[in-house]
Amino acid sequence: MVDMSLSLHHVIRESSLTENAPLLIMLHGYGSDENDLFSFANELPEELYIVSVRAPYQMQPYGNAWYAINFDAEKGKWSDNEQAKASRDLISKFIDEATEVYPINKNNVSLLGFSQGAILSYAVALTYPEKVKNIVALSGYVNKAIFPEDIESRNYSNLDFYCSHGSVDQVIPVDWARQNAPFLNSLSIKHKYSEFPVGHGVAPQNFYEFKDWLSKRI
Repeated sequence: MVDMSLSLHHVIRESSLTENAPLLIMLHGYGSDENDLFSFANELPEELYIVSVRAPYQMQPYGNAWYAINFDAEKGKWSDNEQAKASRDLISKFIDEATEVYPINKNNVSLLGFSQGAILSYAVALTYPEKVKNIVALSGYVNKAIFPEDIESRNYSNLDFYCSHGSVDQVIPVDWARQNAPFLNSLSIKHKYSEFPVGHGVAPQNFYEFKDWLSKRI
């Protein structure tokens, strides 16, 4: 049963385990909703307790966003970073709420984000590393403006990232994503980075690769 009292609207797929289940939180992209990534929930390991979340900012005429984007601006200015930080902190709060009300293991939390959801996944993990373990970041990039200033001195040894991108992505240039691995290396964070010959989306082989990656870590 979905608990409607939590701070973000969401849908769930219950785990095959009745307690202490590993949690996977899905974070959709700009202009989408909680049903987008949830469409492949049943393809993922049955022991995962899957919670797919709706972003807080409603768009017109439909869809939702984690923060506003100005697509005409340069990279550094195209995100509303204050809204992004607010969403980052809201996701952190939601993780606390979910681990209270659902039969899950709070020490085994994974994030799966696409596009804007992936950008937020980086931010949540680097700001609240004690709350998450595995991060699947699909078609996103590192936005340092929404990270804490003291990341150089933090301990990220528990984190593990799977990052992927389409080599012909027309929304978020692959050059931006290629900076992810060197950045994670600089913080000594475990990660895998893959590219696939697609645009702004998830190729079947991409899905199977991250599914296998995640299965080995839960």
